[in-house]
Amino acid sequence: MAVSDWSAFLEQTDRRMGDLRSGMPGVAKGFHEIAKAAIGPGALDSKTKELIALAIGIAARCDGCLAYHAKAAAKYGATREEVIEAIGVAVYMGGGPSMIYGAEALAAFDALA
Repeated sequence: MAVSDWSAFLEQTDRRMGDLRSGMPGVAKGFHEIAKAAIGPGALDSKTKELIALAIGIAARCDGCLAYHAKAAAKYGATREEVIEAIGVAVYMGGGPSMIYGAEALAAFDALA
């Protein structure tokens, strides 16, 4: 899917995720705790972890992942150049389809940064 308005896409996805979370609060709380623990700073800083998550989102072809992790990477100070390098790793690991999703990820970063 090619998203043209990443902010509107995030708003729509947030609403849908809110509906889902209300239907499974225990699972949602557990997922939130996993996310906090995974992205929190440790041996790797949060920016690096978000760049990894963005690359995985590209390889997994997950539009929502692109939006959330591009926005978070920008929040943690990732530069466009760092995002492009992370996209390069995703392309290396995922081939042509990751090249297409990499372009989407860069568009998301540019729109949400």
